[in-house]
Amino acid sequence: MENCELLEKCVFFNDKMGNMPSTASVIKMRYCREDSSGCARYLVCKALGRENVPADLFPNQEDRARQLIASAR
Repeated sequence: MENCELLEKCVFFNDKMGNMPSTASVIKMRYCREDSSGCARYLVCKALGRENVPADLFPNQEDRARQLIASAR
């Protein structure tokens, strides 16, 4: 699978977890490079717009993403 279409401007991919490089690497591989469809940040961005993606939302917080989307609708 190819990289996430939002990768270049993704705050998480480009700025987060500098102090945890091995953890960041695993998360980025899973959600940014393999399958973005389950990424919480991707889900919120697509449903509500990039401006509504919380800065502290991690890619693996899909349940939180679904709650944010449901609350906004």
